[in-house]
Amino acid sequence: MRTLIRAAAATTAVGLALTPAAALAAPSPSPGATTVTKAGTSFLTATTVTAGQPVQVGASTGDHLYWSFRADAGQVHEVTATVTFPKPRSGASTWAVDVFDGLRRRQACTAGAQTPTADASATSVALGCTLRRVRPWAEPWSGDPLPGTYYVRLSVTDLPEPDLGLPIDVEMLVGATDEGGASGDDGDLAAPLVPNTRAGTVLSAEPTPEPVADEEIDLTGWLPEAGSRWVWTTVGGVLAAVAGVVGFGLTRRPRRP
Repeated sequence: MRTLIRAAAATTAVGLALTPAAALAAPSPSPGATTVTKAGTSFLTATTVTAGQPVQVGASTGDHLYWSFRADAGQVHEVTATVTFPKPRSGASTWAVDVFDGLRRRQACTAGAQTPTADASATSVALGCTLRRVRPWAEPWSGDPLPGTYYVRLSVTDLPEPDLGLPIDVEMLVGATDEGGASGDDGDLAAPLVPNTRAGTVLSAEPTPEPVADEEIDLTGWLPEAGSRWVWTTVGGVLAAVAGVVGFGLTRRPRRP
């Protein structure tokens, strides 16, 4: 069963600044653009498309369809999809369109019907996802959209088992609106970030070592200082030994002849 997916990139600018998102009209195919008639089944086999390039693919219910597109800084993308059912179905089904960045991180949608449900009597279902504005830079932990390759995945998340494998028709279109690479919340990097590789001062002559003063030889340097714990420990040991000998002599019984 073939599926019609219409993916379009819109220009909704969403940043850290409190700027309202601007709703854009659905994108239209670029004049003279070649229609793509295939889709990948994983991230590695995703079919590459460009903004304004329509896609028409035949697939089966239950297939995961993947496309990839290039996103540059300052662009806002809107993905819309339409799945058409040529044959009747036994029950309702829920569909989903997801967008991932180059690190396979799922990007949040700011608008659009991302997971609509089609009734058993419906002949088609429309999906949509408006992405956040692509930032020129961001912290690694932030998860903000950065320039690079993005992936679109169309799939069905819930359907009756008898409808699995029915044919669907897919038509996809990716559109993009460029709003510039820098904004007030993103800032502008004046110079590329590079490590400090400046070398130190090169010495023209070998430095002269300072003379080392001769140490005075002291024969009594090994003796402990008066009043130290070693002296008191030694004196205490000697006194304990003397007391032990005297006590033994006083308490020893005299031997009989």
